[in-house]
Amino acid sequence: MKSRRTEFAQTIRCRIALAAMLAVGVAGAAQLLAAQKDAAAGDATTMADNVAAEDSQIGSDQDNGSSQDDTQNENGLRIEPTKLPPTYPLGPYHVQLQGKGNYVPTLHWSVVQGKLPPGINLTDDGLLQGEAQRAGEFDFVIAVKDGSQPRQAVQRGYEIKVADAITVAWKVPAHVNGNRIEGSVEVSNATLDDVDLTYDVKAVADNGRATEIGYQHFPLTKGTIGMALPFGDTLPNGAYVVNVSVEGAIAKRKAFYRQQLQTQGPLHVAVGP
Repeated sequence: MKSRRTEFAQTIRCRIALAAMLAVGVAGAAQLLAAQKDAAAGDATTMADNVAAEDSQIGSDQDNGSSQDDTQNENGLRIEPTKLPPTYPLGPYHVQLQGKGNYVPTLHWSVVQGKLPPGINLTDDGLLQGEAQRAGEFDFVIAVKDGSQPRQAVQRGYEIKVADAITVAWKVPAHVNGNRIEGSVEVSNATLDDVDLTYDVKAVADNGRATEIGYQHFPLTKGTIGMALPFGDTLPNGAYVVNVSVEGAIAKRKAFYRQQLQTQGPLHVAVGP
């Protein structure tokens, strides 16, 4: 009888222990499931934060990046040509700017920065025309707007180089050779016309007396580059400053050009004891 009671008590204790183990297992599983849910929620939050951060970064990059190329807008409107031809003083200039790409007529043109060469202007329909009044390099920005609402606008920077129509430079600088002063220059004609050229060289003494030591008068053909023109003559003892004058005229356009050279100081002619 006692043995049966002992076995019964042991069975009861085993069942209680098993129930307790099961309870602990269920609670652990619940805790594990809850932990997994929390982790998943955390991952989702982290992922959402990462996406938001990436979107913010993209927006920041777009805001802080360089603006679109001013020479072309998002619809492809652009200005042509990309470069402008050079010219020379009093030379006829005629260049039609054009808008290319998708736009709504009519285009309106203007200079928004810098200055055109004096004598050249831009019309509202994009025509650069006129005659430059002086040599130099002129930088400016041209803008064009179309007829849409709101208007499309695009701009492009340009440079017009206005070169001297005729130029003169020392080829062999003026120098003393015995009782002579001699040398040579080179002249160029950058115009599109033949130039009626007058070349005159004088040696001016201390007392103001001028002696001609070089002279020519001839048509200088258009496009001539570096034509050599000599000068020289015998002179009495004394100190001389050499002046070179080159004058060119284009009668049909009433254009007149002049360039000069001068020695930096007097040249001394000393012959005899």
